[in-house]
Amino acid sequence: MPSEVTDRIKSSSKPLQPFSRRGATLHYGDFLDASAEWTAPTVIISDGPYGIGSFPGDPASPEALPEWYRPHIARWAERALPETTLWFWNTEIGWANVHPILASHGWEYRACHVWDKGVGHIAGNANSKTLRRFPVITEVCIQYVRKVTIKSNGTEKSLKQWLRSEWERSGLPLYKANAACGVRNAATRKYLTKCDLWYFPPPNAFELLAKYANEYGNPDHKPYFSLDGLRPATAQEWTKMRAKFRCDVGITNVWREPAVRGVERLKNTYKCVHMNQKPLSLLERTILASSDPNDVVWEPFGGLCSAAIASVNTGRQCYSAEIMPNYFIAARERLASHAAP
Repeated sequence: MPSEVTDRIKSSSKPLQPFSRRGATLHYGDFLDASAEWTAPTVIISDGPYGIGSFPGDPASPEALPEWYRPHIARWAERALPETTLWFWNTEIGWANVHPILASHGWEYRACHVWDKGVGHIAGNANSKTLRRFPVITEVCIQYVRKVTIKSNGTEKSLKQWLRSEWERSGLPLYKANAACGVRNAATRKYLTKCDLWYFPPPNAFELLAKYANEYGNPDHKPYFSLDGLRPATAQEWTKMRAKFRCDVGITNVWREPAVRGVERLKNTYKCVHMNQKPLSLLERTILASSDPNDVVWEPFGGLCSAAIASVNTGRQCYSAEIMPNYFIAARERLASHAAP
């Protein structure tokens, strides 16, 4: 623990209190306790234990990670929105061990992103004769979204199943969906198909399907395409039924970014405060890709609360939790002194 931070902890007789600045709120304590009052997230950035015993509470092996993460993953699933994206940082083997727990709680894998820290990261990691492997200069960040279902007639249906069942419930023939959307055959082939070529209808197309079904469908079973059983869903409500995503041209799933150095790296005299501080540029990339301004970001395992800083930089709200007092105080001071772009 850095000596300056240790002194500040010892000199304080009051418990560490939540700290807020520019929409980011840091909580001292366990995420499972703190998050009960948090606003539901559009983005969750998990940078927790890797199963390498690198700090108190980090299991010594990746085989112990599934049980460690289980209650946290359950909470994420409990509070997530249909539009929530989870970015899960870990080692390859750590992620492999935790993936079944994520999947069992309705988190659907989208992509694996590799953080390539560059050859400069080999220092201290090159004793290949002893380690008997090539030097490791990567971590992975896995993108997950919610496996969204809608309850209809007592049965949970995927969005694909629900769209087709609602149209069939209206009594209209499938080909009429093309007339509803003003196309020749795309609506039937893409939006109402049973096969793997199914395509999430854009908001305007969904609204056209709903309008047509409620105007021309069997009047005894209205409303059709309703999420609340009272009225047809709007285009805006339909948009929120899947995760947000946008990608700048040229960005791929390999992120070549040096490990944090220079003024961005938090140090206590000559020693780094946190050994695995993430670059703000990568956190900002994931936040911008999966949210809009003023959306809520969760950072369950704050560390130095880099996701909170990245959220401030991108105009999002953020809730962070950190259980270690030295990291919490360092993160609080970092946020207090941070000047947003």
